[in-house]
Amino acid sequence: MSLPAPSPEQLEASSALASHIKSEIAASSDWISFARYMELALYTPGLGYYSGGSEKFGTGGDFVTAPQISPLFGRVLAHQFAEVLEQTGGGILELGSGTGLLASQIINELRALGVDAPYSILEVSGELRARQQQTLQGMAVNWLDGLPEKFTGVIFGNEVMDALPVHLIHWTEDGPLERGVVTEKEGLGWQDRPVTDPALLEQTRALNLPGGYVSEINLAAPALIKSLADRLESGLLLFIDYGFGRSEYYHPQRHMGTLRAHYRHHALDDPFYLPGLCDLTAHVDFTAVADAGFEAGLDVCGYTTQANFLLSGGITSLLAEMPSDSAANYLPLSAGVQKLLSPAEMGELFKVIGMKKNAPCPSAFSMSDQRRRL
Repeated sequence: MSLPAPSPEQLEASSALASHIKSEIAASSDWISFARYMELALYTPGLGYYSGGSEKFGTGGDFVTAPQISPLFGRVLAHQFAEVLEQTGGGILELGSGTGLLASQIINELRALGVDAPYSILEVSGELRARQQQTLQGMAVNWLDGLPEKFTGVIFGNEVMDALPVHLIHWTEDGPLERGVVTEKEGLGWQDRPVTDPALLEQTRALNLPGGYVSEINLAAPALIKSLADRLESGLLLFIDYGFGRSEYYHPQRHMGTLRAHYRHHALDDPFYLPGLCDLTAHVDFTAVADAGFEAGLDVCGYTTQANFLLSGGITSLLAEMPSDSAANYLPLSAGVQKLLSPAEMGELFKVIGMKKNAPCPSAFSMSDQRRRL
């Protein structure tokens, strides 16, 4: 496979990040967990994938997200959020807003619906925050440096959890081992060591997978849900991402896990390729997310595919409002909706989960309740 060549400046930045990672490995008994490597590769200030300056979204980046495919995605979300805000009041908090495009779609649609709710964004990347501020110029948006102590309204994230650092586990005949990262002559490589983190060890044993199975365990996602639940006084947590319930996630046929690197619209199996220039992602174990919400006192009120959520949320009605006599405008909109709904594209792999506290459940979960798949 022929991959696009990075610029000299990009190569220099990637080399600097690799050196930084190797220095941390050397200072950590010559081994770091993959979760720590993923954190460094994505979030090291100025060098990590999400904190560096390379283009990430769209045709010139490494992937395309739903709000870039169709503006109707954000409009459907706005209608669902309006239902919750009507009863709870409060505002909207978006976690990781990318370019800010989705925020603009939601804000504009809420304005059209006559809903005036404060909109906040929590963004860890200074480079992305700057892009969001350009996109959302003139809109009343508040950027946060950390989670608020208390919150009422809607907290949501689109393709946020897949970028949270994951631990890699190799189940062997003699028990589970944690697969970590070491320095090799050629660069970076793998090394398995005994699992020492008590929470991680408990989960590996509970899964009880056969020898030879390699997969991810995400401790960060449940921790995030608990932290958000503790702060939510009334309202909704909603997350959209690609993933499965636990029985599908750890299916025998998925014995090599879901971890992937993404570079210029190519999916790679090597997470050490050009550190800082590749996005690293793993699918979401939505059972772990739901369990964390339940344990934190939330009602897991909905879980379904993106296609079902958007259809029940009225995306085809919004499309029908567009004049169909202008092919130049209507056909791209129709093609975008098809991509969001198609089982072969994003419709089935992407899931939507909703968890609430003292609030209504969005009506878009009414079409297909798939909580049995959790």
